[in-house]
Amino acid sequence: MDEKFTITKKAGIYGMIGNIFLLIIKAIVGFMSHSQAMIADSFNSAGDIFASLMTFIGNKIASAPHDDDHNLGHGKAEYIFSMFISISMIFVASKLLYDSVVTLIIGSKLQFSWFLIIVCMATIIIKLYLFLYTKHAYSKHPNILLEANMKDHKNDCIVTSFTLLSVLLTLANIYWFDGIVGIGISLWICYTGVTIFIESYNVLMDISVDDKTKDLILDIVHTYKEIKEIEDIVSTPVGDKYLVFLTICLDGNMSTFESHELADNLENTVSGLDKIYKTIVHVNPI
Repeated sequence: MDEKFTITKKAGIYGMIGNIFLLIIKAIVGFMSHSQAMIADSFNSAGDIFASLMTFIGNKIASAPHDDDHNLGHGKAEYIFSMFISISMIFVASKLLYDSVVTLIIGSKLQFSWFLIIVCMATIIIKLYLFLYTKHAYSKHPNILLEANMKDHKNDCIVTSFTLLSVLLTLANIYWFDGIVGIGISLWICYTGVTIFIESYNVLMDISVDDKTKDLILDIVHTYKEIKEIEDIVSTPVGDKYLVFLTICLDGNMSTFESHELADNLENTVSGLDKIYKTIVHVNPI
C-alpha cells in the first residue's frame, strides 16, 4: 500500500482510540459537574470519532488502485467522506449552539471540580499529540482527510483551553462564561465544517488546478521553443492531484515522430509536478 494511505490509516485509527477515551471521561465528568462547556466538548469528541471513522473508511476506498470501472482510481472517495465529516460537524454544532444559548439564558449550573481540571488537561495533552502527529503526516502526504483531522485536533486544543478557563472562573463566582464557551465551541465546529464542506464540494464539482500550479505548467511549456501556441489548458481533480489536458500548436512540417516525442517529454515533465496525477498533450499543426 502507498505510504500516503498507510499513514492516513494510522491517523484515523489513533484518532478513534483517543477520541473514544476522551468522549467517555468528558461525558461522565460533564454531566456530573453540570458543565455545559464540557458536555459540548464531549459531543465534539463524538463527532471526532465519526470523523476519524470516515477518515479510515474514505482512505481505505481511496487507496484501491484503478480498475476497468474507475480508470483514474478512487481518489475522490477522500472528498466524499470528508463531506460526510463536514455535515456531521455542522449538525452537531447546531444542536450545541441551541443548548448553550438556553444555558446562558436560564443560568449555568456548573460546579467547580478537580475532575474537570484533570479532564481538560488530559484532553489538551492527547489532542496536542494527535495534532502534531497528523500535522507531520500532512506535511509529508497532503490530503483533505488528514487536513480535516489536523484542523479538528488543533481546534480541540483551543476550545478545551477555554473550557478549562471557564472552570477556573467559577472559583471567582463567574458562571456565565461557561455558556459563552459552549456557544464559541459550537460556532468554531460549524466554521470548520463549512470550510471542509466547501473544499470537498469544489473538488467533486471538478474545480480547476490552482493558479500557482497552472503558472508552473505554463513555465514548463514555454521552455519548448518548438511550441508556437498554447490553445487550451484544462484540468480536473483526481483525489488530491489533477489530470491535465494540454492542447499545443507545433510547426505542421514537423514529422509525426518529432511532434509525438516532444508531446511525450512535455507530458512526463508536467506530470512530475507535485499536484499533477497525469498529463495528456494534444498536438495541432499550424
